[in-house]
Amino acid sequence: MTDLFHLTEDQLAIQDMARKFTADAITPHAAKWDEEHHFPVDVWRAAGQLGFGAIYVSEEMGGIGLGRLESALIFEAMSYGCPGTAAYISVHNMASWIIDSFGSAELKARLLPGLVTMEKLGSYCLTEPGSGSDAAALKTTARLASDSEGDHYVVNGTKQFITGGSVNDYYVTMVRTADNGAKGISCLVIEKDQEGVSFGAQEKKLGWNASPTCQVNFDNVRVPVANRVGGEGEGFKFAMAGLDGGRINIGACSLGGAQRALDEAIGYVKERSQFGKAIAEFQNTQFTLADMATDLEAARALLYLAAVKVTAGAPDKTRFAAMAKKLASENGSVIVDKALQMFGGYGYLRDYPIERFWRDLRVHRILEGTSEVMRMIIGRDLLK
Repeated sequence: MTDLFHLTEDQLAIQDMARKFTADAITPHAAKWDEEHHFPVDVWRAAGQLGFGAIYVSEEMGGIGLGRLESALIFEAMSYGCPGTAAYISVHNMASWIIDSFGSAELKARLLPGLVTMEKLGSYCLTEPGSGSDAAALKTTARLASDSEGDHYVVNGTKQFITGGSVNDYYVTMVRTADNGAKGISCLVIEKDQEGVSFGAQEKKLGWNASPTCQVNFDNVRVPVANRVGGEGEGFKFAMAGLDGGRINIGACSLGGAQRALDEAIGYVKERSQFGKAIAEFQNTQFTLADMATDLEAARALLYLAAVKVTAGAPDKTRFAAMAKKLASENGSVIVDKALQMFGGYGYLRDYPIERFWRDLRVHRILEGTSEVMRMIIGRDLLK
């Protein structure tokens, strides 16, 4: 196994490419996107041209076939400019990976070419209005039917908090095909333009304003059996497998946002003077920066370790993904909050990027499994 504390030349090159793309295409525009609630589709598609829409899709299907550590490096770099944009691309990758990993040859050949380039955009639909953390309690139904037009499912229900809702083309959707808990959940790819698919209004959110989020509604939507991923009853397994990687990515987005906040704070305290000397000269400032940097590096080390475990399929990969996501998202929020405090009143203004990162990083402790659910996963695995 590669020495985790020394990235390979290839990994450094991937990281450098992602950083350059972020510096050119994301960072200069992120504040405006946030203010105007603009969804930068052109930037997403430019990321697709670099392979960032299919990071761990197999090379056979047109992806770049990288591991979860490489994807973490990419999302960490991109979130330095805009965590919401980076997280959006992470969700697209999750949808593409599920199709590539578990879909039929026909389904992959039909859908992946567009998803790989991000000419077509993918969403992941698990959460429902009445089942957030308790994902296995989902109620969206898919009833198998047959007529002169062939076999199909009739889908009814609602998905909540869907990243890419109303903008994306394909919705990798967990549905109930049998009434026996998690074993009754299957996975269907539902296309945006199918009759009966509708969307709620875009949610008015605290952060992630550059990323679309809304309800997705299914009213007697006819979905061909050919759009099922895997067999009936396998959907929950796919959903949970996708979440391991998704948690690594969200943790990486927290790292990137926290690194940006730390860098901004260091620059600010060197320039800002109070009581006749730079804020950086006060011991309290130095101690706070030391804590921020230490917490960031601790979270980064655990997340990189977890990423390698997920790629390798290690027996404890789910526990480590949960630990890494919990630590990175919680430390990230603390670090950006401390950075805002260092800026004082200026940190509260939109003239500086800190308040945007404070808003964007807060949701990371909720999505892809709350911090409380992460503790539950970790505790259960330790005691089994």
